[in-house]
Amino acid sequence: MQCWKCGTTIDLDPRSRISRNDSCDHCQNDLHACKNCKFHDPTVHNQCRETQAEWVSDRERANFCDYFAPSRTRAGASPGNAVPDARSAFDSLFKD
Repeated sequence: MQCWKCGTTIDLDPRSRISRNDSCDHCQNDLHACKNCKFHDPTVHNQCRETQAEWVSDRERANFCDYFAPSRTRAGASPGNAVPDARSAFDSLFKD
């Protein structure tokens, strides 16, 4: 996984879990945070693709979410980046 804040690659043991207290060795930001989770998506309801997850107010800080799963991509490299492209495609429908 990559740290959502600094992009540092973090090697994970597949048998271990990231705890709420784990942090990035490079920038010291929390690893068990929504922005490092594979379900985080700012374009969907609750900003989470896991429909059973509870609301988290600060997505950059550690939380107690039981659905947390490390993302393989850095935050911002998710499908959520397609929103501006969708908007321009929609606007082009109404041009002469």
